[in-house]
Amino acid sequence: MVLSSNARRHGSAEKSLREVFFCPEESNFYSYCLESMVLNNRVDRDAIVEFGSGDGSPVIKALLRSDFNGKVHGFELNASACKIAIARAQEYELDQHYQLYNASFFEADRPIASVIISNPPYLPAIDNKLYQPLLHGGIDGITITKKLLELGYDEALMMVSSYSNPKGLVDFAAQQGYCVSNFLVSPLPFGYYSSDPKVKSRIAEMREQQEAFYSSQMYCLAGVLFSQRCEMDLTEEFLQVITAL
Repeated sequence: MVLSSNARRHGSAEKSLREVFFCPEESNFYSYCLESMVLNNRVDRDAIVEFGSGDGSPVIKALLRSDFNGKVHGFELNASACKIAIARAQEYELDQHYQLYNASFFEADRPIASVIISNPPYLPAIDNKLYQPLLHGGIDGITITKKLLELGYDEALMMVSSYSNPKGLVDFAAQQGYCVSNFLVSPLPFGYYSSDPKVKSRIAEMREQQEAFYSSQMYCLAGVLFSQRCEMDLTEEFLQVITAL
């Protein structure tokens, strides 16, 4: 059988989506959250660690738009994604400010930092046999986020999905000594990864249990700044917004 040019392009695009996470809307929102809630409030000497850098575009865009002159240390398990991120950082002459490692964040010898940032895997499913297995966030989508909060950084910027048990995550964060000091929320359409049949089936079950909040066409993604010390605790306000769908 000979594939048409359209079919070949579709197959190539799907292969790329399976190899390296690609969602411009989500990446741009993560970048904006990072810029407005973290980088604009840091001093030059600050170091930041990142779990799951992907192709590097969110951090690179945020660095280009901010005056932050410190260093972000990004850890990415996906070798293909990390290679792209390193090349992009070099292209924009940011490799002195964005240092990338193709290594496990939890096993690596991480630099000292007070802030951790991440758009962590948050797809809920019964297992990781998904379009992209590294996006699996456990049975309720917050397994990795909870592991990151357990590390005890002073501040943690986490991207949080409305269909991934946000109430349970906030309760867990409180147990670790965190409150919500700032947040931003954006509606997003279900895309390539979130439309995986296993994900759709699982979040339907979670909605019945009041653990997932979404409409037929969209969900909400939030950038949440968890802090060990809050001048103003916005936890209740965040929960009201993220569970509104």
